[in-house]
Amino acid sequence: MLSTIPRLRRYARSLVFDASAADDLVQTALERALAHWHQFDQRRDILVWVISIAHNAHMDERRRRSHLVSVDPSELQDGPDSIAGPVSDPGLRMDLIAALSRLPVEQREPLLLVTLEQLSYAEVADVLRIPIGTVMSRISRGRAALRALLDGHAPSTPAARSLRRVV
Repeated sequence: MLSTIPRLRRYARSLVFDASAADDLVQTALERALAHWHQFDQRRDILVWVISIAHNAHMDERRRRSHLVSVDPSELQDGPDSIAGPVSDPGLRMDLIAALSRLPVEQREPLLLVTLEQLSYAEVADVLRIPIGTVMSRISRGRAALRALLDGHAPSTPAARSLRRVV
């Protein structure tokens, strides 16, 4: 289980955009994993199991707070290096963090699990407990929204589109 901690921590930091809150989330996930170790299926990948526990802990915390907090990337404790990656330009990294923070959590989570943690779509579906088709559509919409945000355009939202009521 110790080998999963760096990737679990990276995933937690990409979810909450705050180092101390991410550490709290990792601790909560590891405590839950240890408390329920007897339920771990040895045929399952331990990383997927622990990330799903972290995801559930994060969702529990979001439900408790019941309101979303907008994160200003300039207020991040660790600056532009808070999410490690191949992006070498600090300005672009800050833009990426800002754009990620503006994505709906339903799009951000599967996108980060596939791109950052390199989980398969099936593993992401298992972690998030949603159908694989939903994973694919959320990743597609998340990538499109991320591209739009990085290009300086506001992503189209369901409210921005004209909807037609069918009765």
